[in-house]
Amino acid sequence: MASVNDPIAADRLTVVPANEASWDDITAVFGTRDYAGRCRCQRFKVAGWVWRDTTQDQRSEMLRTQTRCDDPDATSTSGLVAYVEDEPAGWVAVEPRTAYPKLRTTRVPWKDRDEDKGDEDVWAVTCFVVRKGYRGRGLTYPLALATVDFARQRGAKALEAYPMITRPGLEITWGELHVGARQVFQDAGFDEITHPTTRRVVMRIDFDHDLGTS
Repeated sequence: MASVNDPIAADRLTVVPANEASWDDITAVFGTRDYAGRCRCQRFKVAGWVWRDTTQDQRSEMLRTQTRCDDPDATSTSGLVAYVEDEPAGWVAVEPRTAYPKLRTTRVPWKDRDEDKGDEDVWAVTCFVVRKGYRGRGLTYPLALATVDFARQRGAKALEAYPMITRPGLEITWGELHVGARQVFQDAGFDEITHPTTRRVVMRIDFDHDLGTS
């Protein structure tokens, strides 16, 4: 019998665009108390300081609007939701990079790079949330992998991420690690393109050679 701490088997997992999920399910993933519940995936969405320039209610409404949840026919959304069997368990934010205004003014992703920040064909993975009770079971790995086909099928020419380097014995708080860990993106096929700080890397997949294929 599987333990509650065992990795989640692939046959128990489904990942869907967030517009196909309900608001109740998305709220269940984010919770209300810790960093994810307070931020509501708005850190890179708010041009200023997220805690000063928005309220909790505003951030919740922003997430609801951005996901277009409860609307399976919506033509766009802001992320993916993972279900373990029928229970909502995880979230990953993935959109065109231009959907994140704060990325334009954050120095780290652009260090040692000369690139058009306004290129709408480059997408970005900016945030993971795993629901309490499902953490520590490897759920970010299939979520990261799901972003690749999601972005490619919607015409992205490249997909980026800005994860942290984790080391055994060195604790990284849940809030810091919301961007994901480097090994998660390595397993999903991303390549490291820059190493702007001691603990942060920029990783990327370019789709130019296989656009038009599944």
